[in-house]
Amino acid sequence: MSTDMDTIVSLCKRRGFIFQSSEIYGGLGSTWDYGPLGVELKNNVKRAWWRDMVYRRDDMEGLDAAILMHPKVWEASGHVAGFTDPLVDCKECKKRFRADHIEGTVCPECGGGLTEARQFNLMFKTFLGPVEDDAALAYLRPETAQGIFVNFANVLESRRRKLPFGIAQIGKSFRNEITPGNFTFRTREFEQMEMEFFVEPSTANEWFDYWVHERHNWYFRYGMRPENVRLRAHGDDELAHYAQGCYDVEYLFPMGWSELEGIAHRGDYDLKAHATASGRNLTYFDDKTRQRYVPYVIEPAAGADRATLAFLVDAYREEEIRERKRTVLKLHPALAPFKVAVLPLLRNRPEVVETARKLYADLRRFFPADYNDTGAIGRLYARQDEVGTPFCITIDVQTLEDQQVTIRDRDTTEQERIGIDRVRTYVQDKMVIE
Repeated sequence: MSTDMDTIVSLCKRRGFIFQSSEIYGGLGSTWDYGPLGVELKNNVKRAWWRDMVYRRDDMEGLDAAILMHPKVWEASGHVAGFTDPLVDCKECKKRFRADHIEGTVCPECGGGLTEARQFNLMFKTFLGPVEDDAALAYLRPETAQGIFVNFANVLESRRRKLPFGIAQIGKSFRNEITPGNFTFRTREFEQMEMEFFVEPSTANEWFDYWVHERHNWYFRYGMRPENVRLRAHGDDELAHYAQGCYDVEYLFPMGWSELEGIAHRGDYDLKAHATASGRNLTYFDDKTRQRYVPYVIEPAAGADRATLAFLVDAYREEEIRERKRTVLKLHPALAPFKVAVLPLLRNRPEVVETARKLYADLRRFFPADYNDTGAIGRLYARQDEVGTPFCITIDVQTLEDQQVTIRDRDTTEQERIGIDRVRTYVQDKMVIE
């Protein structure tokens, strides 16, 4: 990977993708705000995931569970007792590190001595109501999965579902990470795209294999380069206590290969744990076999922020075309913040501007579009290339005569004339995902 993270961070701020949170007050460590283009890109990533995981399948339901849940949820799931990382402090510079990320017994920053490792719970605590005592203790959820498990029976009964079926959810999660960093890769507030797929136990391994390959291949559908993506199986020493198997989809970020998405075979651990703790029946009755059992679960869990960062990094290019250098984001049209930009060539000709404005207003009813007449056409193209706009439309004097416009392809820079009445369908056809 030739692109360094500083280059991506600079682009994100310059073009309105991602800003440092609370920047005018000096910022808050590892918190980020998505700007006008960033929120569009991230929303497009989430829409693509939801469309493919929910709308295009007949074995999936959606859910939006609350961030705040009963504290006993986290006791039953094991998070209160076991959701910890080993923490060490430097006795000299006072910096903190995850003990499992350090080699040796000295501080990697200053060489000072380290304290003994102690376990640090990653959940953020809060209180419900006016009194801050143990009776009012609550947590900001560290994952969205538990909201799905505790609603399993509700979805099963209200939607009259038969196995196998899944419940999908996109939502915020919070983890008090000891060492957040690498831009938006690891933050304390993040968004997950998570699904729990409930199956008959004897079919679990087959479904596990299916979802590993389904999720691995999903990133290629939206233009991610295969050489930058790989599958990695977890070793026995990496597996969570509940997991019977796990694969990571890893991406070659600027800091190296790192997790983009995990696909876990969770067995029946979660439903059994919540059934025991709550006293509620979370089994499934199979009409065909006349048997009742606890379903097994396969969990693909992706990060919306990590996916957005990966698509940004993967799309970034610095290239030379016809002896001219340019920076371009070759985002898939379905993910690009703007789908098209309308650029009148003569802003001092009212009839040209009026035609351009009319086309711009029409296109905006169907997809995000941009309008710009503030510079020379070469400079305008460069701006749109840098934010990933797939198509640029120029309106000129000839348009007034023949009702045709020039449409420019971002990736090839090739241009062609088409009827102004064909622009919308031309662009929409390019956004279709098979």
